[in-house]
Amino acid sequence: MDISNPRLLKIKGLLFLFLGLFASGLLIAALPDPRLALLLAIAIWSFCRFYYFAFYVLHHYADPGFKYAGLLDLAGYLIKGKPRGGPGAGADAP
Repeated sequence: MDISNPRLLKIKGLLFLFLGLFASGLLIAALPDPRLALLLAIAIWSFCRFYYFAFYVLHHYADPGFKYAGLLDLAGYLIKGKPRGGPGAGADAP
């Protein structure tokens, strides 16, 4: 299902935020250790930076012509290189 309604997209984003806060809170409540809280914060921050790298930095700076749909496409692109044609091969493919 493709969600294009801006209101639903905002609700979806807020639900992700709530879920992350809720799960983190439950984890820290179950194991109240400052080291765990710090490691959890570092892990969350690192995953957010990776997401930014994967879907913004690579597209805007490394290869603006290549389009990919998700992390599996990105992994294939990083491992094999740019596809040479066919469906989803990117805007500048022959």
